[in-house]
Amino acid sequence: MRIHHLNCGCMCPVGGRLWDGVSRGLTGRLICHCLLVETDNSGLVLVDTGFGSRDVEDPYGRISPLFIHTNRIQLEHRYTALEQVKSLGFSPRDVRHIVLTHLDFDHAGGLEDFPDAVVHVLRAEVEEAEVRHGFIHRRRYSPGQWDEVRDWRFYDPTGERWFGFGSVRDLDGLPPEILMIPLPGHTMGHAGIAIDTPEGWLLNAGDAYFYRHEMDADPSCTPGLAAYQRLMEENRPLRLQNQERLRDLANDGRSDVKIFCSHDPIEFEALQRLSTGWRPLQAEYAPPLRAH
Repeated sequence: MRIHHLNCGCMCPVGGRLWDGVSRGLTGRLICHCLLVETDNSGLVLVDTGFGSRDVEDPYGRISPLFIHTNRIQLEHRYTALEQVKSLGFSPRDVRHIVLTHLDFDHAGGLEDFPDAVVHVLRAEVEEAEVRHGFIHRRRYSPGQWDEVRDWRFYDPTGERWFGFGSVRDLDGLPPEILMIPLPGHTMGHAGIAIDTPEGWLLNAGDAYFYRHEMDADPSCTPGLAAYQRLMEENRPLRLQNQERLRDLANDGRSDVKIFCSHDPIEFEALQRLSTGWRPLQAEYAPPLRAH
């Protein structure tokens, strides 16, 4: 099993280091960290999709102007999972499964670029996305991004325990090394995706947290990302509880779990450096890598 780290979105909100903690200019830099997993018998598995080709071609028809302008989304074809899959020498048809942390506009935009893929998501997330109640709900979810998906797999929060987390389960048609972990709070159907690798477990925590130092024993967060998380949270107590559980795991020296979130460019570059055969996209715009 080989894992590629893909940046499938670039956002440059005004505020510089008040967002990412390191930028020296007027704008910060956030990413959409996705995974492309080469499996032995299940084809390619994409974990989240970031923004898709149709988002690039018709942004205002698919993404709320509120988020386009607040996040200053840089919509370019080179950032899409579709283009990066092809640049690695694969066909879009090779992507047979897509596993979603959740259905927010910046995680599900590329679903329709892979029409042959089975899409896996927690059932609660789809139910929330269909209701779309309230100001943020109507803007965070964009049904046009997934209305052509033909093959869904919905999951209820049932399963086994994994490093203190409950209701963890494997997924239909995927190897047992790939697990879905319910992490509600950011959305009620939000999940983390864990992958067992020869080097240890890799846990994509999605939007359960946004900033690398939130996983420190003495946690901190930039003002921009702290405010954004509060704006987007569905259930604050659950979100903070799951952050604390992730933090405990991250600081447990006995575990072999490497945790990362979806939008931190420093975490992304660190994992890129540990992987082989893949250069960070647009590395010239990346802030300098610093230790946690």
